Parts: sequence; C-alpha cells; structure tokens
Amino acid sequence: MSTARVLSQRLSQRLGLPSKVRKLGSSPRSLVWWADMDGGAVIVKHVVGGGDASARFRREVAALRLADGARPAVVPRLVAVDEDAGIFVLEYLDEGRPAAGWQLDYAAALARLHACGPAAEELPRWDPPDGSDVEDVLFLARRWGVAAPRDAEAELEALVGRSAATDATALLHGDPCPCGNVLYTPEGIRFIDLEQSSVGNGLVELAYLRVGFPTCYSSPATPPGLLREAEDAYRETWAGLTGAPIVGDLADACAAWTIRGDGLVERAHRGRRRYLRKLAAKDWTWGKATARERLAFRLDVTAELAADSAQLAAVSALCRDLRDAMRRRWPSLRVLTDPALNY
Repeated sequence: MSTARVLSQRLSQRLGLPSKVRKLGSSPRSLVWWADMDGGAVIVKHVVGGGDASARFRREVAALRLADGARPAVVPRLVAVDEDAGIFVLEYLDEGRPAAGWQLDYAAALARLHACGPAAEELPRWDPPDGSDVEDVLFLARRWGVAAPRDAEAELEALVGRSAATDATALLHGDPCPCGNVLYTPEGIRFIDLEQSSVGNGLVELAYLRVGFPTCYSSPATPPGLLREAEDAYRETWAGLTGAPIVGDLADACAAWTIRGDGLVERAHRGRRRYLRKLAAKDWTWGKATARERLAFRLDVTAELAADSAQLAAVSALCRDLRDAMRRRWPSLRVLTDPALNY
C-alpha cells in the first residue's frame, strides 16, 4: 500500500507522511500498520468491519485515554487520533516473549489498568450472562441426564442478577488475552486492542487466570501455586492504587464465565447466545481447544471454587455433575493443563 494511504489527510498534515510502512497481522475488524515517521516508528490502526466499527473505535480511544495515567504504563501512548476517519496512532514498542511466571506481571498490570476507572459515559457496562444462559445450562443437565439440585436454578438466576447489578467501576480491557493483546516489553506489560473495553468489576478479568482465558485463542491453565501468587499480586496492586480492597466474589466471576455461552466462540461471533445448547449436539474447535474442552475445564473450576459459597453451593454441585457427565460421554476430552493447549 502507498505510504500516503495509511494515514488520513488530517493525520498526515499533523504528523507528515511515513517513509516506510508494513502491514501487520490483525483481525478482519481492523487494519494495522507499522510506519516509520520522522519522529520514530509508530503503529497505525484503522478500525473497520461490521456495523459497530465506529462504536469499537470510540471505545478503544476512550480506554486508551483513561489508561494513559497509569504508572507504570499499561498501554502504548496515544500519539494522534482522527475520529472522523476511525484511525489512531500509537507509539511503537519493542516486544519479546513472556518470561516464566509472566502471570504475576500480567495480574499486577491488569490491576493497574482496572484502577484507571471510574470510566466516563463513553464506555458501556460489562455484558454479563443472561437468562438464556441459565436456560441452556439446565438444558444441558436434562440432555445429559443430570439431576439439577433443587436450588440450582434459583442460584443461577441470582448470579445473573448480581452480575448485572454490580456498581463496580473498573476499566475492563474486554479481551485481555496474553497471546495476542499483551505486549511483553522491556519496560513491562502493555495491553493493546481495547475495542471491547467496558466498565465493571475487575474480578471479571482476574478470573481469566482461573477459567482458562475465556475470550482468548489460547487457553492456558495457570499452575495452582502461581495462580495464588498472581491473584495476591492483583489484589495488593489494586488496594495500593485505590486504597480499598476489591469488592465482590471471584467464585461469582468464574461461574459467570462458565455459564456464558458466547465465551466459547471467537469475538466475531459473540453477542449471540445459545452456544451451550449447540454444544450438546456438536463440538467445535477455536484456537487450541474445543468448546467442550473449554466448558469441562470451567465447570471443574467453578465446582471447586464455589463449593464453600453459600450463594453457589447448588451451582457448584451442578457444575461437578455436568463435568462428570461430559467426561463419561467424551472420555477423550483433553484438559487445559495439557502442554499442547498452553501458551
């Protein structure tokens, strides 16, 4: 592509024309280039594709501006924006591979990002599971011959209500995947691709470490000892920045991801429910794991974590029985601790 076509006319007038450009890999919903400018290399992103392109652009720019105050930094610096063209320019950062124990730095950086709230009105609330997800979980129980505990439905409905009613104001990334939306730079972790950013409870994304990164191509399981250290790092960082402990229940966050059907498909297919119902008849692969492998893992996590929860005791038992039913039906299902499924 001509270097003149990467930047809009407005941005070209402000920044000049790049001497070199190189197209980078990205989702079909955006165009991303590396560009060599007089002041150094930058990243140019043009949000395209789908009827929600302008909304995604506004969300990402709003999140980048809100996160700009974090120290140490958690996002690349926003260099310039052309709102009419849907294009913005970021500083270019050298990146490497994650080191052993990267989950500790990831969790602390996530807390710093979350602490950049409360967010302004341009960001929507986090989209929780809804009543159709509850229906589909109970459908799976009937389909697989699992007797749901008496209080399971009421607990699931209450979980949906709590997830929707939270007044938390953390700046959520929306898709904090360690194998695509995180840069491991010499100066520390930086989050990119914030098109799905929202306002909600930070536990929603801290739960990623437990439930196998539900919106991510890769689904690595975090070793138990490292998991506890990472969660402690998150809580300590959050408390240090906000002066208050994180509010809410991690078991709720894990259970919400477990029953949320569109947490089993890639981003372009989210927003539509009933994927749990489809999974009963057909499995599919997304990234390194199948939908049934992802669900079985999340059921296992929620069964264990919610076992001592007064609000989710019946849900814990239901998750345990659903997981056992899946293992009996499909004994070849891999677990996310399989090295082949890890990052």
